[in-house]
Formats: sequence, C-alpha cells, structure tokens
Amino acid sequence: MIDLPDYYFRIRENGAMVFRVDTENRQRRIEMDQIAVVNIRNGEVKPHGDRTLSETDIATIRNWMEERRKVLSFRDLDDIHRAIDHLNLTAQWAQSRATDEQLENVTDALLLAMHDLRCVLVRKKADRLTKSRQEAGEAE
Repeated sequence: MIDLPDYYFRIRENGAMVFRVDTENRQRRIEMDQIAVVNIRNGEVKPHGDRTLSETDIATIRNWMEERRKVLSFRDLDDIHRAIDHLNLTAQWAQSRATDEQLENVTDALLLAMHDLRCVLVRKKADRLTKSRQEAGEAE
C-alpha cells in the first residue's frame, strides 16, 4: 500500500486548491475532497463550500503557504540569475553569430528592455544608498 499524504495542494496561479486525501474507503480508491482555496499573495484561506476547517487543516495549509512562498522566492532569484546568463549569451550571439537581419529584428526591443531595466536598477540603487546614508546618520 502506498503511503499518501493527508493533503494535496493543486497549484494555481496565485495559490492552490486544497484537497484532503482519503484512501480509507470501502473501494480502497484514492479520493480527494476539496476543502479550501488558498491565495499566496494575500494569505487568504477560503473553506470550500460550507466546510469548516479544523485546526489541523489550517495549520497544514499555513505551513504549505510558508514553504510555497520560500520556493517561489528562490525561483524568482534563480530566474534573474538565468536572465543574466541569457544576456551574456545574447551578447556573445550578437557579436559572433547574428546576421544583420536577425539583429535588425531584435535590436530595438532589446535596447528598450535594457534601458528600462537600467533605469529601474539605477533608481533602486540610489534609493538604497539614500536610505543607508539616512540610517547611518540617525545611528550617530
């Protein structure tokens, strides 16, 4: 017999649908009973239908939400590191293999995207430096 978890979380765009897993029935089938919908962004847990969630349900859901936020945060940063790699590969491609036609196709979009990114990064860096200086001034 497979040892299944008591809960299953079907991932959605902003969270998950939560199911209670039941294998203790007469047909020995796996049954999944939806008990809630959760929203990672705002922390909302909505019981499904007229259900009342137990303390165990709520604790399990909150724990899953915390772990899911950690996974998503890691993925966000990993995606940015991959974007840096892609920018480097794009520079190498543009320098060594791209045809004039290919460059014409992508140059304006790349320049605008890089300009936008640079503006955001410079502004955020300046904000952090200003904040750091203000905090250092308050500490003195």
